[in-house]
Amino acid sequence: MSNGYTYSQTRELMRQFQIKPSKGLGQNFLTDKNILGRMVDAAEIEKEDEVLEIGPGIGTLTRQLAARAGKVVAVEIDKRLLPVLEYTVEPLGNVKVINGDILSLDLKTLWRDCFAGKVKVVANLPYYVTSPIVMKLLEEGPPLQRIVIMVQREVAQRMSACPGRKDYGALSIAVQYHSQPSIVAVVPPTVFIPPPKVNSAIVRLDIGNSKRYAVKDERLLFQLVRAAFGQRRKTLLNALSGGFTQLDRQGLNESLTYCGIDPGRRGETLSIQEFCCLADYIYEKIGN
Repeated sequence: MSNGYTYSQTRELMRQFQIKPSKGLGQNFLTDKNILGRMVDAAEIEKEDEVLEIGPGIGTLTRQLAARAGKVVAVEIDKRLLPVLEYTVEPLGNVKVINGDILSLDLKTLWRDCFAGKVKVVANLPYYVTSPIVMKLLEEGPPLQRIVIMVQREVAQRMSACPGRKDYGALSIAVQYHSQPSIVAVVPPTVFIPPPKVNSAIVRLDIGNSKRYAVKDERLLFQLVRAAFGQRRKTLLNALSGGFTQLDRQGLNESLTYCGIDPGRRGETLSIQEFCCLADYIYEKIGN
């Protein structure tokens, strides 16, 4: 077998193992070898690398990863796919398949049991749980080098958006606080079985050895971010007054002014550094 599967080969495997993609699990099997290759290339997989794949499906991307990496751990939520994965990837010798939900797994335990060092994540993610999975990977602390994922194009644009753009929001800040995102390629629906109703995109998130931003209280920072974008049509002062409860309106106005932020601006115009400055000032002001 080659490292990947064509459209017809994917169809044949689905017929052989009686697989019907689950709409509830967001299953869309990727069939284009060029697109698969771009994902693996974007991750810069080398022979000593350890890779976590989420949602391997029938194992098409898994096979390409295994051909380059030292080890691949593939977490698949759907028990129905275990027989086809046993057929397509387990004979390769450097792939471990785990039946489980990545959102309910303890990542620190997974890392301890399965990996020796920094890990690269490569995945064709179910679109309905993209953001929770990405944030779990970024926030829970296991050492990651890079994340390369297939996501809905609109989500990719939100992840990489700059201040002032309409798609810049809480997800943009959360992703960019932890990583440097870039869009590798836009992908049409026709390369999936079944084709999704939206265009997709490959996104690469580069994670450095140190934090990209320094802030005294991350929890406070993201409380401010959520409040600022909770009512994004409102001015920053009005949005924070309605959604951030630790300071009254006067205190918020004073804090914004001290940080050089016009209270009449909207949250979507603030850079991450400005949010960090505001969070640090409020942290000191409320005496945490």
